[in-house]
Amino acid sequence: MSADHEITLDQLIGAYCQGFFPMAHPEEENQIYWHKPEMRGIIPLDQFHIPKNLAKLYDKRPYSLWFDRDFEQTIRSCAERETTWISEDIIQLYVQLHELGLASSVEAWDQDELVGGLYGVVINKAFFGESMFFKKTDASKLCLVHLVKHLVENDFVLLDTQYINDHLRQFGAIEIPGDEYEVLLQKAIVQTTEAHTELEE
Repeated sequence: MSADHEITLDQLIGAYCQGFFPMAHPEEENQIYWHKPEMRGIIPLDQFHIPKNLAKLYDKRPYSLWFDRDFEQTIRSCAERETTWISEDIIQLYVQLHELGLASSVEAWDQDELVGGLYGVVINKAFFGESMFFKKTDASKLCLVHLVKHLVENDFVLLDTQYINDHLRQFGAIEIPGDEYEVLLQKAIVQTTEAHTELEE
């Protein structure tokens, strides 16, 4: 795990293609570390599990669900926690990635209020999930369901969660060894995909 003070967009994209991702140190200003877990968290898209109550809620659509309505507000909302690895440098990098069509957000809106969301990096047929947040119950979970439906419909190969926790396990998240992840990663990034477009409400 090496550290960098400055990361270029080319370095960032290249790192993802090799299985690395950056995280800012919460106690060291402007210090960013590269991570590549030996056991990698993923959600197999063909094994995605939606709890019954959440499936019913998704069909009711209590919130409007969007891709990329406000990417920067989404990443900043993800950073609003007591301890965060999302520094201002990280935010600026990912906003630039978004402008290039290489980062995307899924957002839950209650009228004009952003109440939940997630964001990640998109390279060909791989979606690298970065972080999620919610301000109203189940808002981020609904965004995850919306994301997976989109990924499946567009023949994505990889949904990377980096690490896993109990929250992600309920959706079918698993850990796989690094060598298995490398095979899946290379399969995903060598394929071609079209840029994301906003989805219907």
